[in-house]
Amino acid sequence: MKTYSLKPTDIARQWYVLDASEVPLGRLATKAATLLGGKEKPTFTPHIDGGDYVVVINTDKLLVSGNKLTDKKYYRHSGYPGALRQQTLEEAIVKDSRNVVLQAIEGMLPANKLRAGRLARLKLYSGQEHQHEAQKPQTLNLNSTKKDK
Repeated sequence: MKTYSLKPTDIARQWYVLDASEVPLGRLATKAATLLGGKEKPTFTPHIDGGDYVVVINTDKLLVSGNKLTDKKYYRHSGYPGALRQQTLEEAIVKDSRNVVLQAIEGMLPANKLRAGRLARLKLYSGQEHQHEAQKPQTLNLNSTKKDK
């Protein structure tokens, strides 16, 4: 039996909508990264970008557990001495909640040449409305994917 390898002409992309107000940030980012990479498809091929489009809505209503709003910090440095800047998760959400979700999802994608193309298929919206109704996206209920203990 031969191993199947996806060809670029065989890629069939679908559209999915994820609601950021349903589950914590980590679970949302994990599901989005899996969909963007095409890992749940039976035709998954590591060197071909066969993932789907993901629309994330309600990023301004992010859920996080514990004290992450005040304890989690984002750092950036310009390269000059004394230029280390930091902000808490709460400050980052107020500034631009879409950037917080983007960083979480980007960190869960492999750092290779396919990452930029996958992130280009990620659409982030801070409100309930989005501009992709014409593509007829499927709404995924993230609460049902949690395993019962």
